[in-house]
Amino acid sequence: MTTVATNPRPQTKTKWLDMRINGVTVQAAEGSRVLDAVNDAGFEVPTLCYDERVGAQGTCRMCLVEVEVNGRTEQVASCTAFAEDDMSVATPTEEITDYRKTLLEMLLSEMASMNANPYSNKVGPTEFDRAVEEYEARQDAFPQLRVREKASHDTNPFIQRDYDYCIACYRCTNICNDWEQAGAITVDGRGQDSSIFTFFDNELMDSPCTFCGQCINTCPTGALTDRKVVSQDIVAQNVDHTQTVCPYCGVGCGIELLTHDGEIIGAEPDFSAPSRGSLCVKGQFASWEFVRSEERLRHPLIKQSDGTFRQASWDEALDLVTSKFKGAIATEGPDSIVCWASARVVTEANYLMQKFARVAIGTNNIDNCSRT
Repeated sequence: MTTVATNPRPQTKTKWLDMRINGVTVQAAEGSRVLDAVNDAGFEVPTLCYDERVGAQGTCRMCLVEVEVNGRTEQVASCTAFAEDDMSVATPTEEITDYRKTLLEMLLSEMASMNANPYSNKVGPTEFDRAVEEYEARQDAFPQLRVREKASHDTNPFIQRDYDYCIACYRCTNICNDWEQAGAITVDGRGQDSSIFTFFDNELMDSPCTFCGQCINTCPTGALTDRKVVSQDIVAQNVDHTQTVCPYCGVGCGIELLTHDGEIIGAEPDFSAPSRGSLCVKGQFASWEFVRSEERLRHPLIKQSDGTFRQASWDEALDLVTSKFKGAIATEGPDSIVCWASARVVTEANYLMQKFARVAIGTNNIDNCSRT
């Protein structure tokens, strides 16, 4: 037997760069962006076109910072500029602050009034709202341009498209094409005549759209919103966010339940969860709705001989199930019974379910929908 010696793959070491962010010395990995270093140092710069899942775009220019390296000072978009050794970065200079304010006011001039924004009024401030407030941008600083038209004829039940709040950042098209790879929406037209468009008469129901909701969740202005949420009679001041896990399958995507005065009204992704904001159509638009369903069972029902159901107590219902189980085991054996666990309950409950099947019933006929 001949033994062939193999050399292990050489281990590459990360090269760290020394930088200063607003006077604070930090280290950044070689090849990282200036924006990464700024965030890692605990500072923030506004971004309107940036979604970390699809990378830098460099179109909105809101993340402009002042950098000094090798005796050269310039202003760069922090999302696209690479970190360099001995680089000094200043994020809140007076010039850049004025620049960001002007940029926001120019965007405001091509949008409908923020006072009527459905997401802002019914769910809470958007990224754009927070930037406008921080930089005290005024809606009337520039003459009002003709706003983009709403996609009012779209009959889909999930996504409301108020393009009069679109700022052409194209985060929605980037997330749809590059992250979800659905290719459902694209950019149509140029300049102020541009819009987000889908093929087949601009109807999302006829497009490749899977209604994952990522276009809604990445939109910084509320031009795209959850139609089920914003159609309700709610006000943002009374909306609370609660982190939890989507109950629809065994994947365990993170969601935030939206409640209004204690009643569930919708759901949004939890971007801090390992799922990184990704949800399916059920998680985005239906993970909460069954709680409010009028068809939801609220007490045990027992089927009568005429096919109708009558309300019963828990003791009566459980006694009936017990007698049915015992009867089946006595006449047909324990393998005549099949137990189905649920993906909507915690792991411990499913563990008890399989214990019940194997120990109490005496069968291995136990399965779970999340297995597939």
